[in-house]
Parts: sequence; C-alpha cells; structure tokens
Amino acid sequence: MVAWLGRLGHGRAVLTACLRAAVQLGAVSALITWVVAYFAAAAGFILLMYGVAAFTAGRRITRDRAAWWAAVPIAAGVVPVLALLAGTGVISMDAIVVIPIAGILLGGCMTATSLAGRRAVDELAQRRGEVEAALALGFLPRDAALEICRPAANQALVPALDQTRTVGLVTLPGAFVGMLLGGAGPIEAGVVQLVVLVALLAAEAVAIVVTTDLVARGHFTRAGSPR
Repeated sequence: MVAWLGRLGHGRAVLTACLRAAVQLGAVSALITWVVAYFAAAAGFILLMYGVAAFTAGRRITRDRAAWWAAVPIAAGVVPVLALLAGTGVISMDAIVVIPIAGILLGGCMTATSLAGRRAVDELAQRRGEVEAALALGFLPRDAALEICRPAANQALVPALDQTRTVGLVTLPGAFVGMLLGGAGPIEAGVVQLVVLVALLAAEAVAIVVTTDLVARGHFTRAGSPR
C-alpha cells in the first residue's frame, strides 16, 4: 500500500516478494530437518541456493543469456571464503552450520554482484564517448572499460561496509541474535557474528572485482553499452 501510494513503481513486486518469502520460508522450515540429516541433500540444497542467487543477480544486470555469467563472481566470492572458514576450523563441516553460513555468503555476493554489474554496465553506456577516447589513446578495450566503470562498481561494497561499521550500534545482526536465542553467551555470539561480517566483506569484495572484470570484458552488456 505504501509503495502504491508513494508511486514507487514496485507495488506488485513488493507483494510478490512477500508472498514468495512466506512460501519459501515455509518450505525450508518443513525440509530443513531432513536436509541436514543427509550430506547429499545438504549439498543439493546449497547448489540450489547458488543457482537461484546466480540467476537472480544475472537477471538484474542483463536480460539475455549472459545473465548466467553471474554464477562466476558469486562462486569466486563464496567458495574460497567458505573453504577457508572450514579448513581453519572456524566453522564445523556439519550441515546445520555450513548451510546458513553458505546462505549468508551467497546472499551477500548475490547483492554485490547485482549492484556492481548494474552500476558498471550503466556507467559504460552513459560514458561511451570516454571509453572510445581511451581506446583512441591506446588503451586496451578491457583497460579502457575498467577505467570508466570500476569507481561506480566499487560502490556496491558500501552496504556491507556500513553494516560492519554500525553493527552493535544500529543493528543486531541475525547470527548474533540467533545464537543468543539458542542459548549461547554474548561473547561467543559476538565472535561468531564478527567472523560472519568479515567473511561477508571478503566474499563481496571478490565478487565485485570479478563482476567488474566480466563487464569490462564485455560478458555483461545492455543496449548502448560498448563491447
């Protein structure tokens, strides 16, 4: 109602998103006990989350088949960070632990990829003349595109930075609150939340770098964007 009265142009999208969230959370609530009991089911569930994240981010950047390139930066951000957390013993390999951590990282990288890709593609479309001028000066196509789109794409990291800077002052994130409700002590919950925030920053930074490079190489384009 607020979106409609304010003429935000997303009234139906807000309603659809709320309904989808209700259905999806209901399905997860019904399946999670079974999923965490079997390794194959847990792996399949994480792959499903990955596929949905890649599709969602890619469709925000472009509407053609190139949308699936979004799978590359998301994997580049999530896989090394998740492997590092598990390999160093920071998190256990139990499905009940890996699934939510993977979900947090996938969600962050999905948003970062979407924002970075859209900003980079739009910047190249709006400043096409500057790209052509850089090419005339001898820049390689990738280097010319990076000079123009990188500053705009890098702004995609700002939400994660703000979240980390203001944690405990403005927000009490989900991992922290969840552990407290689960009976963990405040110190333990705070340490886990800090690990999650740092991991999220690292994963999103990698995703943004890879996304920007893919845009500069012409894998993500829209009408009016230089290739």
